[in-house]
Amino acid sequence: MFRIIRLIPILLCLLAVTLATIWGGLALWYHGPLTEQNKLIAIAGFALFGLIVAVALFSRRRIGALGLFGLALAGLLFWWNGIAPPAERNWSPDVARQVTGRIEGDILTLDNLRNFDWQGPDDAIPRWETRSYDLNQLQTVDMFLSYWAGPLMAHFIVSFGFADGEQLAWSAEVRREVGGAFSPVADAFKANTLILVAADERDVVGVRSNLRNEDVQLFRLAADPQVARALLTEYVRDANALAQRPEFYNSLTTNCTTVVVRMMRAIGGGLPLDWRLLANGYLPDYAYDQQALDMRYSLSDLRALGRIDRRANAHGLEPGFSEAIRRDVPRPEPDQTGS
Repeated sequence: MFRIIRLIPILLCLLAVTLATIWGGLALWYHGPLTEQNKLIAIAGFALFGLIVAVALFSRRRIGALGLFGLALAGLLFWWNGIAPPAERNWSPDVARQVTGRIEGDILTLDNLRNFDWQGPDDAIPRWETRSYDLNQLQTVDMFLSYWAGPLMAHFIVSFGFADGEQLAWSAEVRREVGGAFSPVADAFKANTLILVAADERDVVGVRSNLRNEDVQLFRLAADPQVARALLTEYVRDANALAQRPEFYNSLTTNCTTVVVRMMRAIGGGLPLDWRLLANGYLPDYAYDQQALDMRYSLSDLRALGRIDRRANAHGLEPGFSEAIRRDVPRPEPDQTGS
């Protein structure tokens, strides 16, 4: 029994060394300032070093081995923390511009709002616009989940509705370069930066439902107009901050869902921590548990009614798109608080 107890800290150190070695190898692969061949040599050397340290943990030299590994890891972390997100690159056209905004009294004006005319899943005629919104007319907040790889993960879009029927959609996305692609592993290692896109729903929602054939589901939220205004203001503040100081996208810690959670916490919104905030395909389940959806319906009914693909394709990417996709989608009663 005593030997087993003595093994516990050694095994914990072994786990830490193994994880740190894997992380270091991936960091060198994605950001090492070397040719691909030299990167492989550096990764192999670091892996061999980690293996030697792991073996040494079961000898009397474990303290010295851990000390040397700690120094090597510290040097790697110092280099890693010095990698700054780029402000200028050959960005893909759909993420070429970061939206910015200003609020003067009750009027919100956005520059570089995206309203592309999509011709295919990855082909569009660019159109960047300046639009203004009366915040006194803000009435609703809706969320879209676009499922592109099974039920676990989805792309998350928030849309604000105004009294005149106008919808303003926001999407936190990977700001990739021309020819680049989304990779959950690479994007956990500073491969791309984050961008906030403000767009017409025909653009940011329609390209997913009508052209990329993703399973897009709409859920109408029970949201107080004052909370909606505060959340929209936080989006504008974050967009302006990103325009001034870029930030890396991270598929675990800084993605389309965690950005919104951070905003809600900034305005005092009570969002209990939950695994579904990471596995965001289950966000509707989380919202239902928080009574933020129309509680007159079951969640399965809300999912079925909220699938917009058929309505979106029948209407096409034409004016009236936002109204068409909301047809028969339940909206919570005005007095439903969501708490």
